[in-house]
Amino acid sequence: MIVWRICKRKWASSAFSGQGAAENPGRWNSEGRKAVYFGESRSLAAWEVLANTTSKRSLRHARFVAIPANVPDDLIVRPSRFPADWDAKPPPDSTRAFGDRFLTLAKFPVIRLPSVTVRGEFCFLLNPAHPDFAEIAIGKPEPFAFDGRAVGFSK
Repeated sequence: MIVWRICKRKWASSAFSGQGAAENPGRWNSEGRKAVYFGESRSLAAWEVLANTTSKRSLRHARFVAIPANVPDDLIVRPSRFPADWDAKPPPDSTRAFGDRFLTLAKFPVIRLPSVTVRGEFCFLLNPAHPDFAEIAIGKPEPFAFDGRAVGFSK
């Protein structure tokens, strides 16, 4: 399965270290827990960046890249149950605990999680410390730009 990560170009070389999420915890990881977030498509990955950016103006001049990763299906766990408040805003402690358990148990390197920003679509969380991480083929970064109409500025 091909999944996508969008990040600023200056972070492309470390986009799979998990350090960014450890320093800026997300819905599915606590502070200090290395994790890498992906979207099931470029468009979902972009939407997730937009939803989690406090200043849309910062997107105007930043240079982004989209990085594909080919994850073998047998490396992805697809849970059928999540915390009851998985979609609460802001993210609750229960979802971070759920993700932290996945990152700690390390049976699979990737978990499929529901997207809060686009219902019915999925994000993926990667454990960069998992021994099977090397089986994930990371592609080359491709230039990516947000359409100014989508973020409130033209051009």
